[in-house]
Amino acid sequence: MLASTCSMKSVPFQELALKTCQWNVHSLASTEISGKKKSKGIKSNFSGIEVMEHLEWLNWELGVESTKHLILKNVQFKTQKLKYRPPSTKFFTTLFPQPLVLSAGISYSLPITFCALEKKDYEDEIVFETKTGSFSIRLRAALPFHDVQIPDLVSMPACAVFESSETTLYLHNNSQLPTVFRLQVQSPFFLLPSSGTLPSLGEAKIRIVFQPQVPKVFDVIATCQFGDNECEKYMKLAAIAKLPHLLVCSADEPYPTSGQSIMHFGHVAVGSTAEKYMEIYNHSAVNSSFRIEHYHHPAPLQSEFACGVREGTALASSRFQIPIRFTPQTVGAQSVDYFHVTRPGNSSKSVLKVIGSCKGPVVSLAHLKLNFGCVFLGETTTYTTEICNTSDVPTFYQFEIDCTQSVFVIDRPCGLLGAESTEILKVMFRPSHPISYYRRVACLIHYQDPLFLDLIGTCHSDQVTPSILKSKHIELYQTNMARGLTFYPPDILAMMLQEGKLQLDADGALMLALETCCKAAEQEYSEGCLKAPVLCPVIPSIIEYFDDGVRSDVTMFPLHVSVSERELGFGQCLELGHVAPLPLSMINHTKGKVSVLWVTQPGSLFTVTPQTIDIPPLKSTAFRVHFAPDKSNTLYAAELECFAYYKVMRDHRLVDDNMVCPPWCLTLSVQAHTFRPGHEHFVPKFILDSPEVLLPAVNEKGTTCRTLLLKNTGDMLITFSLDSQSESAIRIKPSVGFVLPQAHQILCLKATPQNESLTKDTLLLRLNASAKFNQEMRFYSSVEKPLISLDENGYLHFKPTCVGTLTERPYLIKNISRMALYFQWKISATDSSVLSVEPTFGVIQANESLAQTWSFYPKEQQKYFLKPHIGVWGVKGPHCTEQGKKIRLTLRVIGEGSKGKITTEKEQIHVGDVLIGNTASGDLALLNNEPCALNFVLSVKQDITGPCDPDEVVNDPMAFELDYHHGTIPARSRIIFRFTVRPVRRLRYTWTISSNISPAKVLEPNASEENEPLCRVTVDGVYPVIFISDARCLGSISGISKQQLWRLFSLDTLNEYLQRDPTDGELLYRVPTRHSISRCPSVSTPVMVDFNFGAAPICSDPSIVLLMMENKEMMPVDWAFLFPVDQQLDLEYWAETGEFNPTELHEMRIADNQLFTVKPKSGCLLPGQRETIQLTYRHEFIGTDRIPILLKLSHGREILLNFIGITVPRDRCYIHFLVTQHRFAPVCISTLNPPKQIYELYNGGSVRVIYEIQLDSLKTIQEQNYNHPIFQCLNPRGEIQSGMTAYIEWIFSPLEARSYSVNIPIHIVDGDSALVTFTGIGYDQRILGSSASFNEPSSYFGAPAVQKAPVLGQLMFMSEERISFGNVPVFTKCSRIIFLYNVSETEIITYSWHSTSTHVSEVLSVAPASGMLQPGDSTHCIATLRSHKNPCFYDLDLICEVYSKRQVTQYQKELQDWEEEKERQQVEFTITEWSLLHNQHPARQKQCCRDTQATCSRVTCKDTGAKIMKYKTLPPIKEPTDTWEGQHVEKPPPGMWQRPRPAKPFLLHLGVTARSHSMEEYHKNFPSDVPKHYIMRNLISEPLSVISQPGSSGRVWGKWENIHVDSLRSASKEDMRLVTDILTTVLRCLQEDVHFQRVLVAGMAEPIPYYTQFWSEEGEELAVKKQKIEEPEALSTDAGQRQEVDNVQLTIDKSEGSSTVSESTDLHQDFDAAAAEMDEEWLAEKRQDSLSAIRVEEQLARRQRLKMHPEFCDLLEWILENTLQNIVIEASRGEVVLTARPRIIALPPMLSRTTIDSMSIEDFSVSKRELDLDIPDISDSSIQRPASVAVMNLLPITHDRFPGTSLLFPSELSKSRISVTASGTTNRTI
Repeated sequence: MLASTCSMKSVPFQELALKTCQWNVHSLASTEISGKKKSKGIKSNFSGIEVMEHLEWLNWELGVESTKHLILKNVQFKTQKLKYRPPSTKFFTTLFPQPLVLSAGISYSLPITFCALEKKDYEDEIVFETKTGSFSIRLRAALPFHDVQIPDLVSMPACAVFESSETTLYLHNNSQLPTVFRLQVQSPFFLLPSSGTLPSLGEAKIRIVFQPQVPKVFDVIATCQFGDNECEKYMKLAAIAKLPHLLVCSADEPYPTSGQSIMHFGHVAVGSTAEKYMEIYNHSAVNSSFRIEHYHHPAPLQSEFACGVREGTALASSRFQIPIRFTPQTVGAQSVDYFHVTRPGNSSKSVLKVIGSCKGPVVSLAHLKLNFGCVFLGETTTYTTEICNTSDVPTFYQFEIDCTQSVFVIDRPCGLLGAESTEILKVMFRPSHPISYYRRVACLIHYQDPLFLDLIGTCHSDQVTPSILKSKHIELYQTNMARGLTFYPPDILAMMLQEGKLQLDADGALMLALETCCKAAEQEYSEGCLKAPVLCPVIPSIIEYFDDGVRSDVTMFPLHVSVSERELGFGQCLELGHVAPLPLSMINHTKGKVSVLWVTQPGSLFTVTPQTIDIPPLKSTAFRVHFAPDKSNTLYAAELECFAYYKVMRDHRLVDDNMVCPPWCLTLSVQAHTFRPGHEHFVPKFILDSPEVLLPAVNEKGTTCRTLLLKNTGDMLITFSLDSQSESAIRIKPSVGFVLPQAHQILCLKATPQNESLTKDTLLLRLNASAKFNQEMRFYSSVEKPLISLDENGYLHFKPTCVGTLTERPYLIKNISRMALYFQWKISATDSSVLSVEPTFGVIQANESLAQTWSFYPKEQQKYFLKPHIGVWGVKGPHCTEQGKKIRLTLRVIGEGSKGKITTEKEQIHVGDVLIGNTASGDLALLNNEPCALNFVLSVKQDITGPCDPDEVVNDPMAFELDYHHGTIPARSRIIFRFTVRPVRRLRYTWTISSNISPAKVLEPNASEENEPLCRVTVDGVYPVIFISDARCLGSISGISKQQLWRLFSLDTLNEYLQRDPTDGELLYRVPTRHSISRCPSVSTPVMVDFNFGAAPICSDPSIVLLMMENKEMMPVDWAFLFPVDQQLDLEYWAETGEFNPTELHEMRIADNQLFTVKPKSGCLLPGQRETIQLTYRHEFIGTDRIPILLKLSHGREILLNFIGITVPRDRCYIHFLVTQHRFAPVCISTLNPPKQIYELYNGGSVRVIYEIQLDSLKTIQEQNYNHPIFQCLNPRGEIQSGMTAYIEWIFSPLEARSYSVNIPIHIVDGDSALVTFTGIGYDQRILGSSASFNEPSSYFGAPAVQKAPVLGQLMFMSEERISFGNVPVFTKCSRIIFLYNVSETEIITYSWHSTSTHVSEVLSVAPASGMLQPGDSTHCIATLRSHKNPCFYDLDLICEVYSKRQVTQYQKELQDWEEEKERQQVEFTITEWSLLHNQHPARQKQCCRDTQATCSRVTCKDTGAKIMKYKTLPPIKEPTDTWEGQHVEKPPPGMWQRPRPAKPFLLHLGVTARSHSMEEYHKNFPSDVPKHYIMRNLISEPLSVISQPGSSGRVWGKWENIHVDSLRSASKEDMRLVTDILTTVLRCLQEDVHFQRVLVAGMAEPIPYYTQFWSEEGEELAVKKQKIEEPEALSTDAGQRQEVDNVQLTIDKSEGSSTVSESTDLHQDFDAAAAEMDEEWLAEKRQDSLSAIRVEEQLARRQRLKMHPEFCDLLEWILENTLQNIVIEASRGEVVLTARPRIIALPPMLSRTTIDSMSIEDFSVSKRELDLDIPDISDSSIQRPASVAVMNLLPITHDRFPGTSLLFPSELSKSRISVTASGTTNRTI
């Protein structure tokens, strides 16, 4: 169980059902609940007075006064005064109110007394007042009640599922009453104790236990019931339960895995313990307990792996290390085991597989044979040899020889051989008899098979010289022994060799002759049987050691000489001198006489008699073993040595060198003791390493061997003997022996188990010949059958698999035996084509679970039932040559083949726009609707389209990357791949993704299907692109039009550059970077654009340009304007050179004075976003200022902007030439009337400018072209006002199809002159054909038509800033409607239209010319263009002044006050006595200053926040008021009242473009547009008098003229005074003129005209009635005509008030006179009953002539125009819905045929005779048309800035065309 604590915080919690609402003085908002500390009261600070918030009386009694003190402390550093008001009730009393003065740090105690009269709650307050405010202290006296305080919220620590966490809380009893409580809560929360009693003002500790079972967020309400009335309070218990997952891995692994981890111990030394750590990772946020499960085998089958930790807790976000120990016991064996880590509830389980192998020592001898050579009797020889351990495992060794009794002595016969160490051994040869000596000594090694050391030596004496024994003799002997020839003595072998029965082989060994060995096989082989000679086999040392024929019945070779006993024990010898000898017999098994010699060292207690004797062939001899002890109570033991040899070997002359036979060494172990009865034997002190041995399992008939170590740790000899059972499977050698003090004995054990079950064999180890010291040794062995278990009960199921593909699945097999097994899978030939397994053969260790990988690849769509089998058999061990039985198990495999196909969710995936060089990612979802999983491989094909060279882009690298090109889709599922695109070109990329279902193993060459296209992914590679969508100008250049501003800043060129791809140099720095050490950094962009701010006088307003940047792409753009200083690296002071060139000084002056500023300098434009950039140029210094500024788009273009600004002196005449090379529009050489073209001159100074154009060059080029005027200047001289533009009119008339150029000097009076090059191109339309088409005039100009850049303070917006009338014929009138919007919600604005010159006003007018707009209101204006007689290019500019009515009213009021004050000061004067000047200061009255010119009087303001620079240019030498800032911050002198300055208007520019053509050209080039225009014939008959002719007088450009405003309004005061005086004089003269007086008198007396006497009211009525009866049709027709005429007259009257064009007064008078005459004649004719037909025809003819009058056609045009304008305006206001369904209106009955004929369309046409006056060669058909529908072009354009205004779209207007005919008989669609 996990126990944890947490701090509980009280947070506001709404109680759910609080039964009793009591006022609790104890705050529940404490941040921490403590059971030991009480709250004494909360103090607060009120205006520096520290005082308790409330006082409370508890445990009060009726009628008893209780007083408490309220402490007030001044905690401020100043003295405070305060007053207080006593409590309002009589139950709380205090001192009489008096002011309190508290010094700093002083406290005051105010006593308050409470006295109750009845048992109830009392509340009151005492109020204190200070200078800064008042505060109140609550007073409370309450009866005791049950009140338990609990926290509102208790947050438990996060806990894992099936775990528990705890925390504690305290229940506080806030009352004086003992309170019983009971707690209730839902599971998984538990409150302990759940009930109890709280003492008075006591507390109780509550444990909260949280035990979740599911992972989720718990939010439980706990209820606390307390008191007698069962009051309830609620507490929220919040906790989070999480499901952790533990990951297990070895400490050697870098990362944990969720599956099975493997811990490798490697090779560990036998008998030692290795330790490694298993790490348990808990990545969750909660602690988690775990349990380690390890299968424990029953004793003694214990695992070699051990883990001391069975359970524990893994802390949150940490790892836990657990040690695992490995103690191997069997050398060469590999051990496998498993540890399972589980959580409570088995919510997660991880497996750790541990593997380790056991390694033993690797000991070897430096010499396997040690030959001492020939030694004379009585001498000794010592040789050295080495025993080496090359392993890192230390071990023990022992030579099995008793050096005290043998002729061979080893100085250290036993010892410890350390790891990787070598010991030097000294071997001494001390012969006792002259014979040959040979002994094969076994070297026993702990945990290793024994080694053998051959000791060879020969002893000669003076009499006896046996053959010298050599090492080769031993090898020949072993070969001869294997061939069975050693049982014959050497002399017999020599005789057989002489007889030819034997022969020598190549090595010199004896062998039977070939004839003898082949006699038996002559009949079987015709050629002789040549068997290979028998060699001595290589016998394992452990087998040679045990199967020696001496202590075992099994031997590799027969014994030549044997003894009856090898171990003799004399037992207890009580009499030292009378010990009975023990018999011993020896048998000679050879066919030669053998001599026997028992080696007896001097002083030996054990002897054999006879010591030497000869034994005949195949005979035996008896010996006696004697024992002569010399001490009592002693242990004796020894090993006697005997050598037997052929007697013929005594003399070397009798034996051939090839026939030398070594002697046979026999040993006899003897033991005895002389302990008296009752005398205790020596207590053996020994260590037996393994008294209980578990032998490894073996196959049937297999054997196993190992060693035991018996170590004598005492100082006495230890004898031992083993009592083995005859039927025991355990053999130990040596079974009898002794251990010297501080030495050890290695026991070799060999087991041959017979039972399949674990068998226990017990052997008794007798020590020191006493049963008391017997040691029981237990050995466990068994025979194991190969046995494995198959997972899933021998069944293997494959999921449905696509035909032709492969499915792999792991399958576990487990070795449940105790030995390693071989396994091999067998699959039939038919099944092997669809089924395979890896590995098919291998070794599985004991207790190991091995995963097999099965592969299933069906060929057909069907179900498969397969039965492979596995064969298992044992692995041969080092001591086991048998592999045991082989078993066979069958596995049942079930699978299914099916078809499959891969699809995608989307066939087209468009990633969008991706920045070139960047990457974009997307998801590709693949679907598999089939029942089988599919392995697939994706291939991608790339296509690049767009404006590019296909051969160039075909070699581009693949710009499409998939996270995975291959994978597997499970059945009926989807998989999402992440792909990444990286375009490198500004083109469209298309990638076709195809899939191929690919098997892991291709069965046939064409098994896989062809690639199938899945989907296409498209992406557009883009660069960051911005677009300058609008531009505005303010300040000094506010007078120029938008088109001029567009050209000054080359915005068309800039937009063109911005649309191009950046160069490689521009992408060198992808983001704004400081990269230069020069003050004039180099740029990598090849393009440059001039930003020309124009020219303005010094100290004038700054020139401000607002540019609207717009991001029309689908990706954000980071932009920045980089000044040179922004690109310069910050260098250290020592790196500065201090020398600057003029360019650097100029740029430093610009930077220091901030002449050019950009706000903001950088930013980010999101897709579709717009931002306004303010560029400002301050006119501080006279001259031209230039600075290069780099416009940098991150990851995009770099464009060098050359900011240019010009400042001129105030009194200097200066013309700012926009361009000095002007190109005229191309003109056709066959044009009879070439159009006028415009060249603009802008006055950038502060004074008016007179220009003169020198025309001498024009005369020269005229003379060169047959005296034809190629270039004509219509106004070569003129005057331009300050800040205005002059339009120089030119006519370019080419003669040939070529280019013309002329240099024209333009002279400025009192100013500089300039040379401008004018160029024009003439073309031949017959050659160019259709390519010589006329473009729209608006296409020549790039400025936008709609304002997008907002301006601060702009109150009115226009729906359209530029109007293009297109191509129009001459003598036409075109109109457009624009709308004005007041966007202010509070300001009333007034507007008025002005034209800068008569050049504009004579062709362009706007109605109404002025007006007023209420807040949020809108209105319309109609712009009308009347083309001249001559063709012309029109680029006109109208200016709209916008005023705020509030500012104008305020200005007028201030001006009126100023003028009144000025008049008052002019008539008042003050008399001052000089004597008073010495005593009083004169009262300076406010004086009004006269109108003065605004001087440049501003003080240079220093920017306190400016950047501190290392170098600053010197300040300009000028007066403080010589700057624009000083002018605006100038303060008037004291006492001076300056004249109010009028409010500055906000200027709006309306640009109008058009191109007029002659009638002939227009009919020729625009035949389809001819009916769209109306020709004003009055202009044809009466040409405009204001049309300029070449060489006409100059004009004044820039003098604003109000449109349709009385000239007196614009007149000056002097002009108005002059007119007044003239009119006064004229009127006085008329009054005094006698003749004028007589005329007036005669006019009053003039008689009534004659014709009025023929009219009477009665006659009129009778005539009308008569006409109705006699001629109804004629009357109807006449009435209709009269009504029409009346309507025409009425329309004329109305149109005269609303039309924008003023007509001639004489024209209207003639028209009215004719109409009146017509009416009189018509009435007179109708009054006469006998009106003749002749007079009727005359009347009709007169009417016909009237309708053919041009004024009548103009009237109809005006009517239609006004009608359509009204419709459009009503539609814009929402009064008419033009898109509504049309309705058919029934009209009156049709007129008579006569009337229709009389009102034919020809009545409204212009006759050819009238047009021939001015326009030749125009046919009647081209001009006979109905009234013009040119008013259809009155299309208002909506502005997106005013969404609430309903405007008329062009598409809506086109749907609502009004069909109008002259007859008026057709239906009209409204």
